[in-house]
Amino acid sequence: MKNFLKEFRTFALRGNVMDLAIAFIIGAAFQNVVKSLTDDIISPILGLFAKTDLSNFVLPIFGVEIRYGSFLTAVINFVIMAFVIFFMIKVVNQVANLKRTKKTVEEKTKLCPYCYTEIPIKAQRCPNCTTSLARD
Repeated sequence: MKNFLKEFRTFALRGNVMDLAIAFIIGAAFQNVVKSLTDDIISPILGLFAKTDLSNFVLPIFGVEIRYGSFLTAVINFVIMAFVIFFMIKVVNQVANLKRTKKTVEEKTKLCPYCYTEIPIKAQRCPNCTTSLARD
């Protein structure tokens, strides 16, 4: 049992598990903000056209209430959350591409051993000090 608890502690305290837990907590808090935006601002504005709140739209069928206004509110919440997540992933991918591009540029250059100027990897002569760089 002691070994099991030790393994669990090691698993739970790894970086990616902690990152996931933090992301989950922030996502849940952000979901409350989006829900409030939809329920308290967007639904009433859309409801102005029908003189009632959007979430109050109900369609009675054979004694059963179909709350399509509440469903529309949930769809609006989903679209807002999906857009924000898409935007965040797009930004993260752009930052990752910048790092990858910088690394690629670094691999295509070398330093002149005499004047330490950065030159293309295929250069045979340094443009700064004009030293001949024989290929090894």
